[in-house]
Amino acid sequence: MSHYQRIACLSTEAVETLYALGAEDVIAGISGFTVRPPRAREEKTRISGFSSTNLERILAVEPDLVIGFCDMQADICRDLVKAGIEVHQFNQRTVDGILRMIGVLAALVRREEAGKLLIASLRADIAAARARAAAWTRKPVMYFEEWNDPLMSGIGWAAELIEIAGGTDAFPELSVQPGAKERIIADSHDVLVRAPDIILASWCGKKFQPAQLAARPGWDAIPAVKNQMLFEIKSPDILSPGPAAITEGLRQISDIISAWQEQQA
Repeated sequence: MSHYQRIACLSTEAVETLYALGAEDVIAGISGFTVRPPRAREEKTRISGFSSTNLERILAVEPDLVIGFCDMQADICRDLVKAGIEVHQFNQRTVDGILRMIGVLAALVRREEAGKLLIASLRADIAAARARAAAWTRKPVMYFEEWNDPLMSGIGWAAELIEIAGGTDAFPELSVQPGAKERIIADSHDVLVRAPDIILASWCGKKFQPAQLAARPGWDAIPAVKNQMLFEIKSPDILSPGPAAITEGLRQISDIISAWQEQQA
């Protein structure tokens, strides 16, 4: 039996991971943004948004542990601590951080063996993507757009997945920044200068509009636009730092690079 019996998850990757570990029985509440696994939305009480939430809704499920993520949930987690609730605040920003998060969650619910198996499976996915990339002689420059107004480059693990899959991140100096504001591209001409071969977009849950992107002043000169190498990766598949970023996001990036390689041949 787990030490924790009623865990409230304020982020989607915690829900996904606990289900993957076979520990869904300890989940007392989930983020409203949860999509994986689909049955979680039917089985579990939705208690929060992401950066905004209601303390009473969380307390109503009587959690013995709340799992939070990043600075955007710092205030609600502080209030929960003041209310006497135990909180574990994750802040993973890298692929290694994702694997470490899984190991920690597995330990918290006494599913260590399941955690080791899940981590091993994800490491195998990463190794397979690296092996596929090793066969390619050229690395495409890739611009990952996390938001369109203002323009925002991709977060750390997204840039890292691009590198694993055989690409080169167009804005490596921005991807290392943890905060969204620090990843804003003030001048869209900067993207033009980087001349990405592929553009990936994941507009934080908003549908990607490739025609809108292609119509930006001067962007018709960008190789990715000229060659119609514009792709959407759905936010749940790449922007939540959990297993899906590797099982779904990395796989899609690898397939996109493969298509680009064929186009170049």
